[in-house]
Amino acid sequence: MDEVMEILKEVRPDVDFEKEKKLIDDSILDSFDIISIVSELNEHFGIAIDADYLEAENFNSVEAIYELVQKLQEA
Repeated sequence: MDEVMEILKEVRPDVDFEKEKKLIDDSILDSFDIISIVSELNEHFGIAIDADYLEAENFNSVEAIYELVQKLQEA
């Protein structure tokens, strides 16, 4: 979880990812942010987040993003 948090803070240091639970629903992250996050996660964790996973529920919170990373690492 810490590694995911570090990546998120690098992309958007102005967001309190520990508190925010509706990053997409409240328009805190935009499409450019998501592309940057996906790119960093793919590179750092050696995974491939493809278009099938680009849903709001997978990016609304750091917990959801972490769960997605774990799921893809296990696959």
